[in-house]
Amino acid sequence: MPSKATTLDATRHTLEDLLLARGTDAIPIVLIASDDDLAGLSDLERRWAGARDWKPSQGAVLPVPDETGAVGKVLFGTGGAEWAKDTPMLTGALPGKLPAGDYRFAGPMPDPELAALGFLAGCYRFTRYKSGNDKAPRRLVLPEGADRDQVLALAEALYFGRDLINTPASDLGPAELEAAARELANAFGGTVKVTEGSTLLADNFPMIHAVGRASDRAPRLIDIHWGAESAPKVTIVGKGICFDTGGLNLKPGGSMGLMKKDMGGAASALAFALMVMRTKLPVRLRVLIPAADNSVAGNAFRPGDVLTSRNGMTVEIGNTDAEGRLVLADALSFADEEAPDYLVTFATLTGAARVALGPELPPLYADDDDFAGKMLNAARAVGDPVWRMPFWAPYDKLLKSNIADVSHISDGPFAGSVTAALFLKRFVHDAKRFAHLDIYGWVPREQPGRPQGGEPQAARALFQFFRQELGS
Repeated sequence: MPSKATTLDATRHTLEDLLLARGTDAIPIVLIASDDDLAGLSDLERRWAGARDWKPSQGAVLPVPDETGAVGKVLFGTGGAEWAKDTPMLTGALPGKLPAGDYRFAGPMPDPELAALGFLAGCYRFTRYKSGNDKAPRRLVLPEGADRDQVLALAEALYFGRDLINTPASDLGPAELEAAARELANAFGGTVKVTEGSTLLADNFPMIHAVGRASDRAPRLIDIHWGAESAPKVTIVGKGICFDTGGLNLKPGGSMGLMKKDMGGAASALAFALMVMRTKLPVRLRVLIPAADNSVAGNAFRPGDVLTSRNGMTVEIGNTDAEGRLVLADALSFADEEAPDYLVTFATLTGAARVALGPELPPLYADDDDFAGKMLNAARAVGDPVWRMPFWAPYDKLLKSNIADVSHISDGPFAGSVTAALFLKRFVHDAKRFAHLDIYGWVPREQPGRPQGGEPQAARALFQFFRQELGS
């Protein structure tokens, strides 16, 4: 029987054990940018590297023995002097290539916080369903200049988001997603209100109900509040489709295998919330998660149906596999009613976004140029990249319906991510700034600091934006 999902306390304890106090005796990691840097090594160390034909290519790791045969030093190839700008999470390549032990960076790091975070991010493994795991840790001494609490908060949020996405839908449905949200809110003095099942209809969330009504696991809207009411109002909406079969427009098997990650938007929203709460960022945070399964049953919503949304707009259903924008629409209308200063969606929304930009670069749609520019800079600085895409108004006509106010999908194969973003934008009128992130939520091939599996994309980027904007 798999153990209970990792709790926040257990994750925090694990990470605290991995990040050692400054001054702890540990094996030095020496950064080697080019062959020229090898000249600074001892003759024995150079001969060791030469005998193994080791080159300082980016992410290359070479343990070098001391006179006793134990690891006395580690050479770490950066691929050039500009590595910290181009690949700020490169240190995440270390844990998977090092033997168990305690390590420290031998010299100053361009960004000590990211260097430590990258290492901890690379230590992550999802072991809930594994037995007989290697328990021996790779630990790092806190680099000079890094804020321990900040590093731990960011790493904890990454682990939390990854655990949620990696957990199969059998163990993470709408109720379990609610439980994770409650644990998070309760840990930091937040409040939670949940609207569930038929109450969604009574409280005017008809499209969330329509998407989730075919499942035997009741749909719900999770609503978290945290922070002082006088602070800037930041509202995050995360898509929480716990499993997406495609509904009556049933996905083929090959497209359904990763659909446990269709709540990746909710995981990113909660990871962002954890960063905000743990670091006491001065905002009034609200997180809305419409959580549901998109299932098949006799009462499933159908292609051609017309649904009435929370704000009264009628929506013609073109394809039941485009369910995420429906649940988001009701949540956005609800969020917009209080006119927040920032309203941001995280959602694994379209395959078209992956066609356009691939799995590593989520599109960012924003109606405020200043916010968008600062967000791009923040994302680049912390190695959590996004790329701006347009709310291209002329494509709005592609959502025309002959029988309803709007069709929820476009009438052709083009610009699928843009038209999805335009659909969402129709439900936002009073928020001062609106942004939408069309994330993938998954790492298909392991990268430095990003093991294969779930990833709460853009959460660190958004946190960095607010950290800079608020001077925290």
